[in-house]
Amino acid sequence: MIRTVSDRRARATLATTCTVHFLHDGFSDLLYVLLPIWTRDFSLSLAQAGLLRSVYSGAMSTFQIPAGFLAERVGEARLLTVGTAVVGAGFVAAAATGGYLPLLALLLLAGLGSGVQHPLSASLTSRAYEGGPLRVALGTYNFSGDLGKVTVPALIGVVSAALGWQTAVAAYGAVGLGAALLLAAVLARLGQGARPAREAADAGAPAEPVGWGIRDAGGFQALSAVHGIDSATRTGFLTLLPFVLIAKGSGVETVGAALALVFAGGAVGKFVCGAVAERVGIIRTVVLTEAATAALMLGVVLSPLAGALALLPVLGMALNGTSSVLYGTVADFVVPTRRARAYGLFYTVGIGAGAAAPTLYGLVGDRFGTAPTMAAGALVVLATLPFAQILRRALAARDQALTFTGPRENAGNT
Repeated sequence: MIRTVSDRRARATLATTCTVHFLHDGFSDLLYVLLPIWTRDFSLSLAQAGLLRSVYSGAMSTFQIPAGFLAERVGEARLLTVGTAVVGAGFVAAAATGGYLPLLALLLLAGLGSGVQHPLSASLTSRAYEGGPLRVALGTYNFSGDLGKVTVPALIGVVSAALGWQTAVAAYGAVGLGAALLLAAVLARLGQGARPAREAADAGAPAEPVGWGIRDAGGFQALSAVHGIDSATRTGFLTLLPFVLIAKGSGVETVGAALALVFAGGAVGKFVCGAVAERVGIIRTVVLTEAATAALMLGVVLSPLAGALALLPVLGMALNGTSSVLYGTVADFVVPTRRARAYGLFYTVGIGAGAAAPTLYGLVGDRFGTAPTMAAGALVVLATLPFAQILRRALAARDQALTFTGPRENAGNT
């Protein structure tokens, strides 16, 4: 059990990383609101508008692994603070830009800054809850990001309509800059992520290994494969969903409400599934959520519009819930001093697969139709199940090793 003082510090750390996740995911998804406005104001083609989003996401994905390595030299807290400040400054500057190319460059810069958030926040959270309810903590952390995705774009849309997009973007960018200052002070007070990993190891931790610090390569690879398939399914499904619903007779306004149902269910799923995994085990939870995802995707394809809409919140829970279980399991395969870089690798696999899937699903959809493509995507989800069995054996071997070396961490894994 975590002691009282450590428990308070862990909760404070989690509250901090949740706030950072909310903020960064808000920056990422407010772009969906701004793209049509920028298309109008800068007379862009759809390809040019799409490139704005791709540049931001690509920069964020690309910098995650370097961020993990760099954090080992300068400390997670310092790098997370600088990255958050860079995002905020990038959006403040974007509000003042008057052309497409400067906007493209500023989104590239902001995306690089946002690349620090996932690996470093996840590493800080996993360290704070070492030996405690880690998956519940990471489920809460993931839930906070979904709240940012739902709340910030809606708020930016309202403010943009009332005061103009420049005011809305500059104000939220200023919030990011202010948050960076608070983040530095809070993490320093908590003593979290202040020292580089090597320095922390010298202070009494076991000698760190070379390389990535992955204890079980097969287990980590299986975990990453499940994550990649899960992420690709999620983004591919969200790409095709509006077209499937329109084919069933939905209007544009109903499509917006349908996406909100999926996101709301996903936010709940990330929180709930982390708690479920603590009780019934990682593998059972992964199998349950992936099987439910496949069945519910087929249900959406085969049902009339009303039935499909009714399934979407539950599908959102299954579609997003697996990730909370997977994030917590990364820590089981990586030594503490290497978690920042390992989370960077893990998130890069997921975001990379998620970035490629919409194009692939679109190409297949053009050839065979949206409904058959989504049905095929539902079957692809089941490819996670063999990897789950590899993961089961890896976790069982880890638990067996722990019985000879000390108390079990994160019991109930299998």
